[in-house]
Amino acid sequence: MLMLPSSVKVYISTVPIDMRKSFDGLAGATRSILRNDPLSGHLFVFLNKRADLVKVLWWSHGGFSLYAKRLERGRFRFLKPVEPDSAQVEVSATELAMILDGIDLGATRRRRLWNPAQRAAS
Repeated sequence: MLMLPSSVKVYISTVPIDMRKSFDGLAGATRSILRNDPLSGHLFVFLNKRADLVKVLWWSHGGFSLYAKRLERGRFRFLKPVEPDSAQVEVSATELAMILDGIDLGATRRRRLWNPAQRAAS
């Protein structure tokens, strides 16, 4: 399970990336494709065309870190519907952990959680 502060966001690129790219290439893709700052401390997730290889780029403590995972069978699956003109999808750290574990969350459903702020408003 990923333990990330709630201030850290996770962005998945919907545009397939050439997986020969490493730190600098993925930082450039973060700027050009995702229109985001790779030095922001957020996680940026990239998939190849076959969606069987994923790379996660993040900046922490003065340097880039890169996580890579290749599935021997199957593909990584998005959890949320992707807008046709969107280059990225924002997911939670929990959803990213499930994606990286190879769980197809299209067949799962999330229960509605109780929120005291919503109760006070009604």
